[in-house]
Amino acid sequence: MPLFNVDNTKLEPIKKIPFSLERDMQKLTEDNLEIIFNLEFVATEFQLNNFRIDTLAYDKESNAFVIIEYKKERNFSVIDQGYAYLGLLLNNKADFILEYNEKMDKSLKRGDIDWSQSRVLFVAPSFTTHQKGAIEFKDLPMELWEISKYDNDSVLFNQLKSHLNYVMDLIKQAYEKNI
Repeated sequence: MPLFNVDNTKLEPIKKIPFSLERDMQKLTEDNLEIIFNLEFVATEFQLNNFRIDTLAYDKESNAFVIIEYKKERNFSVIDQGYAYLGLLLNNKADFILEYNEKMDKSLKRGDIDWSQSRVLFVAPSFTTHQKGAIEFKDLPMELWEISKYDNDSVLFNQLKSHLNYVMDLIKQAYEKNI
């Protein structure tokens, strides 16, 4: 979707520019995790069992860990990586709690966490048709977020939602307005 600057009544297109490096997307997101996703930053490049998680975050609202992965280029599959990381998290709960406690200087306990709310976010400039189609399942613990950078120093984070989730959100919003 194109963006424009308004000069009186004339629209001037704002050019989309690519991120030079995946690390640029990661740093921008990590530095602004609370503003973008309402998440608490825990660690960058967290390594465990031959896996390297780009960003480890914690959702204080749902009391769950959130793993964020960045993709500069379209990859064939992100869903398999997402399930591998969820498996890593759920099979190594103590390591994630220890990382949180050491980095945050807090004392989180296993029972404080709602492991069923854990999820993986993928942040990329674009996703393939198959990746978009893969999120069509209800309650899939993965989210796709497109990130766009523009030549006027603006950045857009846009969550791609399944059609079912989109319709459910509309119904929920309509219901909340009528209450």
